[in-house]
Formats: sequence, C-alpha cells, structure tokens
Amino acid sequence: MLTGLFNPEAVAVVGASRNPQKVGHSILKNIIQHGYGGRIYPINPSADSIEGLRCFRSITDVKDRVDLAVIAIPAPYVPGVLKECIRTDVSSAIVVSAGFKEAGSKGAVLEEELKEIVRGSDLRVLGPNCLGIINTQLSLNATFARGMLPRGRISFFSQSGALGVAVLDWAIGNKIGFSKFISLGNKADLNETDFTEYFLNDPDTDVILGYIEDVVEGERFIRVARKATKKKPIILIKSGGTQAGARAASSHTGALAGSETAFRAAFKQTGIIRASGINELFEIAKIFIPGRLPRGDRILIITNAGGPGIITTDNAERAGLKLPYLNKSAIKRLQKGLPPNASLYNPIDVIGDASSERYRVVLDEAVKSRDIDGIIVILTPQATTEVDKTAEVTVEAYGRTKKPLITIFMGAASVKGGIEILKSARS
Repeated sequence: MLTGLFNPEAVAVVGASRNPQKVGHSILKNIIQHGYGGRIYPINPSADSIEGLRCFRSITDVKDRVDLAVIAIPAPYVPGVLKECIRTDVSSAIVVSAGFKEAGSKGAVLEEELKEIVRGSDLRVLGPNCLGIINTQLSLNATFARGMLPRGRISFFSQSGALGVAVLDWAIGNKIGFSKFISLGNKADLNETDFTEYFLNDPDTDVILGYIEDVVEGERFIRVARKATKKKPIILIKSGGTQAGARAASSHTGALAGSETAFRAAFKQTGIIRASGINELFEIAKIFIPGRLPRGDRILIITNAGGPGIITTDNAERAGLKLPYLNKSAIKRLQKGLPPNASLYNPIDVIGDASSERYRVVLDEAVKSRDIDGIIVILTPQATTEVDKTAEVTVEAYGRTKKPLITIFMGAASVKGGIEILKSARS
C-alpha cells in the first residue's frame, strides 16, 4: 500500500529551489547527496535546472511515471498540485508545507479541501506540515533535516517535526541505526495506525518507536497495535496527558489529545510500552534492537551490589515481572562456585569483591535454566572488580542463549572499557 512512499522509483520535488535558504532546495539536495538511486525530477516553473537536474514547470510535464511527489510550496497552491498528482497517477505525496489546521480556521478549511481531494482516490498523502521521510534501505532522505541516519532495524514516526530532527541528530551522534523515519505532521490522510500496520509486515523493521499527541482512528489503532506487539515491540511517547499539555498539542498540530485514562487503558490492552521521554524511549529500544523478545515474564538479576539489586527488583515487580529462584540443583552448583555470604536467590548477589568468574558461574546457570526468560547483569566498579573481563564473560554467555540479556554497568570512567565491549557485541 505504501510502496510508492517508501520505495519510489521516481521522486518529484514540487517547489525545488535554487535558493539554499528554501526548504525545497534542502529536500532536493538531501535526495541527491545521500545516494538515492532512482529518478529525480525538480518541479519549478522559473528554473531550467537545479543541482544539475533538468527542471519541469509542473508534475504533469514529466512524461515518466512519478511514484512520490514531495511538495514544498505555499499552502494555498497545494490542492491544485494534489489534483495534478491524481491525474498523473502519482501513488504517494508528502506535503511539507505548513499553513493548514495548525495555523487556525482558514488553514483548517484548506486542510478539509485537501482531504476531500484525496478521498476516494488512490493517492496517499503524508502531512501536511511535516518534515518528510527517510528510508535508509533505499538511501532516501526526503526531508529538509541535516544528515543521514545510520542503517538499522528501528522505524520511528513522530507527530512533531522538531522533535524528529532532535531524534535524527541523537541517532547519528550515537550511531543508532534506523530503517525508516516518518514525520506525521497533521495526519490529514496517513496516520500512526497506517505506519504501525506497515511496520508490522516490514522485514526491515524489528522495533517500532513513535511520538504521538493524539490518535486519529482509536479502535483501528488498538486492533493493529495488539496484532503488532505479538511480533514486534512498540514503544511510544504520548504527550498531552495534562490539561496544559493537551492545549499545547492542539495549538501545535491541531490535535485533540483525548483522555489520558483512555490512552493508559489502550496501551495496557495492546502491550504498547510507554516512555516518558526521548532518553527513556531509546534506552528501552536498545534492549530490543538485537531482535530478542522474552518468552515469558521471569527474569533473573545478577549483581555485585545490594542497593542497585534492590532498586532493580522493585522496578521489576512494579512492571509485573516475576523473579523466580533457580532450582535446587542449580543452587547447589552455585554454592560450590560462590562465597558463603553470597545471596543465592533472586536477585543473586555475588558480593562486592566479585571476580568475573563468579559472574560466569551464575550466567552459566541462567543461560540453561528453563525457569528464566530474561537476564539482568548489574556491575558497580569496586576496588577488585574485573570490569572488562566481566563484560567479556557476559558477551560469551549472550552468545550462548536466545534470551534477552540486559547489562547495567554503573559509573562512567571506570566502566568505559567494559561498556564498549558490550556495545560491540550488540552490533
């Protein structure tokens, strides 16, 4: 359904400009310089060529088939261009232009006109008032944001363009790979449910992330999300949860934020994970990037410090996770490999002076236990802690299991080397 949007063989930039300060120039340049291999058609009635490409007066002058039109012109002219797209069988359009319902009553009327034009046609429209899309699999950056995302397995949609730009910059800086990036804008046609459904069946997407202020099709979204979370994790930031936040969302994209209670219930019903902010969104996403989902809710915590173990235990129980003990045979084996004052239950405390060997002993049992679905390894850098060796032992255990394994190496300078070892295993 969205092949023309994500995998176009030909892209037209309506509003392409020679002026580097114009959005149309940035979009065209991004498409060219990041390696998109399809045909590119700048549309500008006042130019013969831009960036070495022949210009066309309108999209109807392009004789070849155009799959995707990226529209960056003043809002009043957008309806006419969409009609041209329909006449020439363009399958998808991105309306970058602002000045629609987010701008007040006149803009809302214009947006209704846009909806009426598209309704009943085969044209699917992203936006208006959006940043555009990125598909790293196709080396396509059809946005006016700087830089290109590293290739990866995360797909992300955002109702805020500015927040999307910040996410792009963060991902590039932290070398976090993405498959697809979508700026939703006002969601006059395509919305979060359409993209959740697409990502569910997208072989290049393992993790679905998003920022939303409202949901357009509530019942359909719940149906699609419930189906999607059985195969892939969905992690969302939902803003507008307070009265002040809802007012801000309405003035931002014209969104009606809806009941906070209803959203909490919907997330619980569907299995969506809710993040409180960008940092938490990506910290959670990192857990799922390797593509490992737990088979159940039973986790084992391994720690060399009581306090962090207790905090993690509290958080696990609040999240509805179970902390079972290992079986009697496993505990007997732990008694042989750990000191007498070690805690052999869950969390398993290998004591502050723990060597990497103590971690290995417990990890061996955790990996082969049928009573454990996931493992959390906590390390605090104490005087005798073998940070790098413990990281290596953890990586070795990770390679012997399909269970998700989360590491918490606390600190900064003292654990830097170990964290790099762990990161290299994740990639």
